[in-house]
Amino acid sequence: MALNNRRHFIIQLASASAAIAAGGTLSACGGGNAEVRFDYGVASGDPLNDRVILWTHAKEGDFHAPSPSVSLQWEVATDASFATIVSSGSVTATSATGYTAKVDATGLIAGRSYFYRFKVGNTVSPVGQTKTLPANTVTEVKLAVFSCANYPAGYFHAYSEAVKAGAQYAVHLGDYIYEYPATGYASKDAVKLGRVVRPANECLTLNDYRERYAQYRSDPDLKQLHSSLPMIAVWDDHEIANDTYQGGAENHTVGAEGSFADRVATALKVYHEWMPIRTPDMSDLRKIYRSFDFGPLVSLHMLETRLLAREKAIEVSDLLTAGTATATAATLTSPTRQLLGAEQLSWLSKRMGESGATWQVLGQQVLMGRMEFPASVLKSLDPTDPNNATPAGQAAGFKAINDYLTAKGMAAQAPASLTQDQKNLLDTAQNPKLGYNLDAWDGYPAARETVLGTAAALGKRLVVLAGDTHNAWCSELRLLNGTKVGQEFATPGVSSPGLEEYLSTIPTAQAEQIFRGVVDTLKYADLSRRGFLMMRFTATAATGTWHLLDSVKNKTYTVNTSGTYTLNA
Repeated sequence: MALNNRRHFIIQLASASAAIAAGGTLSACGGGNAEVRFDYGVASGDPLNDRVILWTHAKEGDFHAPSPSVSLQWEVATDASFATIVSSGSVTATSATGYTAKVDATGLIAGRSYFYRFKVGNTVSPVGQTKTLPANTVTEVKLAVFSCANYPAGYFHAYSEAVKAGAQYAVHLGDYIYEYPATGYASKDAVKLGRVVRPANECLTLNDYRERYAQYRSDPDLKQLHSSLPMIAVWDDHEIANDTYQGGAENHTVGAEGSFADRVATALKVYHEWMPIRTPDMSDLRKIYRSFDFGPLVSLHMLETRLLAREKAIEVSDLLTAGTATATAATLTSPTRQLLGAEQLSWLSKRMGESGATWQVLGQQVLMGRMEFPASVLKSLDPTDPNNATPAGQAAGFKAINDYLTAKGMAAQAPASLTQDQKNLLDTAQNPKLGYNLDAWDGYPAARETVLGTAAALGKRLVVLAGDTHNAWCSELRLLNGTKVGQEFATPGVSSPGLEEYLSTIPTAQAEQIFRGVVDTLKYADLSRRGFLMMRFTATAATGTWHLLDSVKNKTYTVNTSGTYTLNA
């Protein structure tokens, strides 16, 4: 999540919009004597038609105690009693991998559920369930889509709810962990909730990241998800550091925190250790992009948008300041500005072109849909202008919002009645629309146009999955010429706080009204609740249903599933 530009913009929006509420229109092993422990359960992931990755963590003694290597036996069976074992073998958990162990269990049958476990002598791990991808006959695919799980911010109810809701596979779009210290982002309730992060410092070293993953994987809801469903995952920024790009990150200080390249190498090593994923290229751990074919129904292409090619994000304030606007705009709109990079884009184009699946689905991190506000509104909310924080500045901010929405409404209902000022507001040459969150695809418009144009040229039915913002969204995906190419479904955060943290001065419904009023392609938004997205694909439709929780701060909660959107094939 972009925790600078986006947060400042939302804080200013909340302040400026406050007037709405006042009437506005809007066992022992390896020679040791200690018992081997499976403290972090089991997991599976990256399923294919005939295989799936199996994962566990096994060591003698507690997490920090020295331990010899642990030789494990693994088994896959068609029944929970393991009477019919169909695949088995051995693997070793060593200190070199932080005592994690992964194996690619092969020889399985497409579209079938299996049970699996690990053993050391008489000590047996928890039993997990997994499922291979379907091959030829498939009538539906149900994916539970997750993003942004912040341990100190609240409970991970969404993970166990997805199991209850009947998901077949899990897709995680990143921010699986957060790197911040115990006093960092979203930690104000951590002590009360019993969820203070470990280690207490920000994650920088190998042991730091390993301990943080271990803590997350001790969570009972996450354990249940991993032991019940295979997961297909990709990182976003917080697995490394906030607002990561190819050569650095907002939350990394070179020198004081070492080199960025070393931090990336450390973070990705631990990610590949702890996540049940198949590593496509052991010589370059950044190359995590890969595809999954669910028979002739869905091809899921998982993209990497952080480390391979992403250029540094642009600051919105630089687009609004006279002295920097021209040069910044030229950088923003440059046809060579990168997010995926040429190699990954070529791979994606080839995979989509070769696929005959009904639905081409992109699993990636940040919003692709246009979340653009007119410059007149952005200037009134610019956090770099101290006048905007005053009562008069807040009133001016609300007036800018109201003036724009009034002009837009007039243009739709009585265009002949538009004043010249209103026409100027709607003239994108004089009042251009700009993304307020340039850490997303809005900050890389040429790259977005290339991806959407490729899908359109291939005649593909495109669905994009996104996370990162902590809120639920659904937007049309259109080329610059207005041609609709597909639909984006964005999952809310598992626990990370969303816009309600910054829009506390106005009712959520009115905040949502502002976004829907300003953003032309936005079809659905929920700005206040955490949860997950359930995507159901059939031959005729792709339907997203948002499972939204009324609280992640309490053990008891309710789930609302009234938010839904269907894209017909």
